[in-house]
Amino acid sequence: MSCLRESIRHTGGDLAELLVAVENAPTLAAMMLAAWQLARAIAVAVVEDVLAERAQRPTEWPTCEKCGKRLESKGFVERTLRGLIGIVRWKRRVGRCPNRCKIGRVAPLDTELGLRPNQRVSDVLMRAACALAVFVPFGTARELLALLTGIEVSASSIWNWVQLVGARAKARIERQLKAFLAGDLPEEEKIEAGVAKLPLLVGADGVMVPFRPNDGQPDGRTVWREIKVGILARLGERVTKKGKTVTQLLRRRLVAVRGDIDSSWYRSAIRTGSNQ
Repeated sequence: MSCLRESIRHTGGDLAELLVAVENAPTLAAMMLAAWQLARAIAVAVVEDVLAERAQRPTEWPTCEKCGKRLESKGFVERTLRGLIGIVRWKRRVGRCPNRCKIGRVAPLDTELGLRPNQRVSDVLMRAACALAVFVPFGTARELLALLTGIEVSASSIWNWVQLVGARAKARIERQLKAFLAGDLPEEEKIEAGVAKLPLLVGADGVMVPFRPNDGQPDGRTVWREIKVGILARLGERVTKKGKTVTQLLRRRLVAVRGDIDSSWYRSAIRTGSNQ
């Protein structure tokens, strides 16, 4: 028996039970599925152990944003976050203003970890769910997410996440368009000198994409809109293992914009890309 298995067995608890499930799996498929569950449990245990260690470090308390007094520790409070590896739980110090200003509890470790107040789901898990929802219905995305991560979320939650990410993307595009109309051209990406000398391949077309007529709602008949798509790539070559020279597309860039948006932004994006 390997040292790894023996060490897992000696930990006892859920990890030991998951290891037994791997050892007793009748088929390879069942064995791999049980091993995947064990791997996630080990990952959660490692992350929780690291978080517990960080929580014990001395805390640099910030000052109150209202009165300027340094915050005071009110002990440890548990926090939970659902991520790709599973549900992670840990305790960290929280502080309050000594003057009782209404700023709520402040956890410096949360800020250090890049967490938002009241965040319960990791951004990576949300991103994975939204990516699945691009290709399959929300209910199917829910099933796939549970199969891959063991995390159960509702189809409506995935729908809300897609709306949130879409709103952020829309706001970002509107800021970029506003900046462009104000004369602020997109910054050109740096490109290697050798690649810049290669021929530039440019293509464009339009595709029809389904939209919902009511903003932020899944109801109503599908409305089809044209999306103008442009692609730019440098035309290079590479040699295969058999010594054959084949064409290779390098520095591929894709530009897409809804057809009813000012086409000058689209043309500018194409021109910017052509300089790369």
